[in-house]
Amino acid sequence: MSTHNTTRRAALAILATTAAAWRQAQAQSPAPLQQLRIGFQKGSLNLALLKSYGLLAQRLPGTRIQWTEFPAGPQLLEALALGSVDLGATGDAPPVFAQAAGKDVVYVGAEPPKPDSSALLVKPDSPLKALADIKGHRIALQKGSSAHFLTVQAVRRAGLAWADIQPVYLPPAEARAAFERGAVDAWAVWDPYYAAAEISGELRALATSRGLTSNNTFYLASRTLSQQPALLKTLFQALTETDARVQADRRDAVQRYAEFAGLPAAIVQRMVERRGAAPVGPLTAQLVAEQQQVADAFAELGLIPRPIRVADALVQVRA
Repeated sequence: MSTHNTTRRAALAILATTAAAWRQAQAQSPAPLQQLRIGFQKGSLNLALLKSYGLLAQRLPGTRIQWTEFPAGPQLLEALALGSVDLGATGDAPPVFAQAAGKDVVYVGAEPPKPDSSALLVKPDSPLKALADIKGHRIALQKGSSAHFLTVQAVRRAGLAWADIQPVYLPPAEARAAFERGAVDAWAVWDPYYAAAEISGELRALATSRGLTSNNTFYLASRTLSQQPALLKTLFQALTETDARVQADRRDAVQRYAEFAGLPAAIVQRMVERRGAAPVGPLTAQLVAEQQQVADAFAELGLIPRPIRVADALVQVRA
């Protein structure tokens, strides 16, 4: 019996239990909660607009909701593991790195893929014209982020080894500065940083995630919050309603997010245009399988300290 099949069956069993708990939670009211601490990033559109619309506050009267911004997923999950936040959203790689490092983080939900929302960028006049051209070049990226996995996949697609490139690990703001001054040859990043650089006309996309990664978004929670299915259901219903409002009135959503993030409306408009609908729900078997592929890719390259089984970090609640 193959390890792959065993892992997949275990994941399916956990998913079935999770789905049952979510169905039961629909008929329940969330237990009173004194405080809910939410971590978000610049690209966390649903979470940012959830705060702007006030939908969660309406559903959890009496609960003090604290919002904390992080520069990227790895920093957010570090805070989650330390008990500084209760919930946050990240791309595919951060939870893999967190789990491999032994941090207690739990997958509780997901959004649909956004394959056009991240890219490997170069200057307009760069000699890099195809992925194979990145050999020997310096690529700026946030270590342990979705951009890290995008770079891994770009290297693979180019038929290169990881040692054939020079990764330069920097958070997004520092990476952009390094990219602009020519200290690196390429920059792997996600929206809205991608959109901001794109609108300014100072780059071209050597490749986007499309065809390389699904660029999935996951919601991670503390162990305590993961054991409150009714509360999670309330939270994700509010997030899904937030997304429905975005789709129904993009102009209002763009204006709200631009004010919230301190970004020009043109950048936010570009980000929203290529994002697509993003309702929030439990993880599917396909998402778990894709996430296991992300983990396996990092393990094969020795970029995480040990192989992991993604299914071990899925929420398990008793129905």
